[in-house]
Amino acid sequence: MKVMVRRTAKGPSIYVPKKDLEQPVVEMEHPALWGGWVRLKNGWVLDLPEMAADTRLPVTVEARRRGEE
Repeated sequence: MKVMVRRTAKGPSIYVPKKDLEQPVVEMEHPALWGGWVRLKNGWVLDLPEMAADTRLPVTVEARRRGEE
């Protein structure tokens, strides 16, 4: 699914346009955010693609929600 990753004053946030849902990231596998999973406040776990650590935000990426096939 396409998601937009942006930075807020409280840290990274994910917006899912198809669900009109924006949630803050509460936990992440890697400090650089990219190439691992992130857990959103609502409990969703998303796998994010590999990208450079200095990727400018906001950016739209293809993410996969864990638990969905």
